[in-house]
Amino acid sequence: MTSRFLGAALILGLLSAIGPFAIDMYLPALPTIEQSLHTDVSMVQLSLMAFFISLGIGQLIYGPVSDMVGRKPPIYFGLALFALASVGCALAPDIQTLIVLRFVQGLGACACTVIPRAIVRDMHTGHDAARLMSLLMLVFSVSPILAPLSGSLVIQLASWRGIFWTVMGAAVFGLVLAGTMLKETRPREQRVDSNMRTALAAYVTLLKDRHFVGLVLICSFGVASFFTYLANSSFVLISHYGLTPTHYSFAFSINAAAFIGAAQFTGRLGARYGLARLVKTAVTGYVATMLLLLLLNLAGVDRLDVLMTLLFVGYGFLGLVIPSSAVLAMDNHGKIAGTAAALLGTMQFMTGAGVIAVIGRFIDGTARPMVAGIALCAVVAFVLAQITLRSKHREAVAD
Repeated sequence: MTSRFLGAALILGLLSAIGPFAIDMYLPALPTIEQSLHTDVSMVQLSLMAFFISLGIGQLIYGPVSDMVGRKPPIYFGLALFALASVGCALAPDIQTLIVLRFVQGLGACACTVIPRAIVRDMHTGHDAARLMSLLMLVFSVSPILAPLSGSLVIQLASWRGIFWTVMGAAVFGLVLAGTMLKETRPREQRVDSNMRTALAAYVTLLKDRHFVGLVLICSFGVASFFTYLANSSFVLISHYGLTPTHYSFAFSINAAAFIGAAQFTGRLGARYGLARLVKTAVTGYVATMLLLLLLNLAGVDRLDVLMTLLFVGYGFLGLVIPSSAVLAMDNHGKIAGTAAALLGTMQFMTGAGVIAVIGRFIDGTARPMVAGIALCAVVAFVLAQITLRSKHREAVAD
């Protein structure tokens, strides 16, 4: 049983990491791209936001299609598209071209974002699903921990364009991995009743399920708070606090490690206390930590050590919130797991892109807009958790 869990987590985690690798490896290059393409911060951030938007939109298509034709064919298509767009990004002559190609790149990457979640639901439910999801996130952690470090090294050796040649190679590796080691978990007999009409009906069903929507929004605002850090941290830590791209990569990796490390306790804590209670407790710790960071910043405490310490603690709590709320949202929708995973992913990335756009209007060269955006997302997630999980009936069903 353990070896089967580890094998599935390894394959799904590596596939899931390809898209985020294209985000995290890109982060140390943002200030360099700004100078190289003679543009400004907002346009460089738009290239990141374009990737997020396409990741969100594309999942609405890949999820139902994977219910209709199986999980593997859409993965093949997405990885091939991602690889081709990566070549285009490496050759982009200006920021406008880069933004368009990042959008196309995201359309390819989202296949490996949504479909692994559906495969988890195909294989398991409840605490077993939470356990597999946490193991998947452990493998997935190769991206936020190693990608920024790899990105800073590639920038030194081959400029920022080398990053896109590197992720193109990762996509080719993903194609080989999917073709040789990934098993189809959506057998033909389960696809008989799946078509575009049933997909649209499934979306309507999901959107009418207030418990599902509430859990997805908890997860989405948790993810959006991390995306706020993704979009702004390189400018804050490098430009404001004076870190080098390499030092920034280490700092980013520390916070990512807190998130991923905490996620490994999701299955065990969920089995002992219930996933609903775990979400409510963890989101309370998260909002308390982020509000403390904001209050200190407003009081004039603008120190890197304080920022990094409280982000480390806060993202530890967030590592419990996101996988638990995602598993709870998916639990009652096994027959339309691909569609449910698609809507979950779309709402996550669209929420994240929206928050990045709003915070971008308040950038002033300090850490305050980033910290305020993270804290606001934490407050919204906390309020949603209190509303969505307050019913004893719901907790009984979820647990």
